[in-house]
Amino acid sequence: MVSYKLTYFDGRGAGEICRQIFAYAGQEYEDQRLTDEQWEEYKAAGKAPYNQLPMLTIDGKPLAQSHAMARYLAREFGINGKTHFEEAQVNSLADQFKDYYAEARPYLAVKLGYTEGDADTLYKTVYLPAFKKHYGFLSKALKSSGHGFLVGDSLTWIDLLVAQHSADLLKREGESLFDEYPEMKTHSQDVQRIPQIAKWIEKRPVSDW
Repeated sequence: MVSYKLTYFDGRGAGEICRQIFAYAGQEYEDQRLTDEQWEEYKAAGKAPYNQLPMLTIDGKPLAQSHAMARYLAREFGINGKTHFEEAQVNSLADQFKDYYAEARPYLAVKLGYTEGDADTLYKTVYLPAFKKHYGFLSKALKSSGHGFLVGDSLTWIDLLVAQHSADLLKREGESLFDEYPEMKTHSQDVQRIPQIAKWIEKRPVSDW
């Protein structure tokens, strides 16, 4: 029997996608949450590839980079797309989502308290253009599938990733942000109502990020 351990901090962040994949699949795993002090010790001991988290350990073998980890688990548990082309579409959207995050990062870093800056100005000049651009791409993909999912006619890990981010935005920025993309709000709500995901959301540790 395969053993899994997810090592990250005590927050959702980049580790949440793997947690939700495990929840959807009903797969047991060790959810190791490090404090900042423990992470410094962990890093000094050379336990993490690339000296960063999250990290997924499969039967004692470490794997880094959250999207690589998610892709691996999604393939293991059958939510990576039903065909090779669907899998490629999922990966394409995931890469596009990373582009969105890179463009939005200056605002998000200030909004979440990691750096100092004028959040209101960055929201207007940096974040809104990035949101509208990339959520436009996501909305187009959702409408193209015609089944309520971003790719194909069933859940894939990109649905989990985007739905959680949308839920965070709805809570943090307000519903008006989605006025141009109501279908993306509905997508988030529908995905997070899936019984396994809803159960995980109800019991997971409370976190602001």
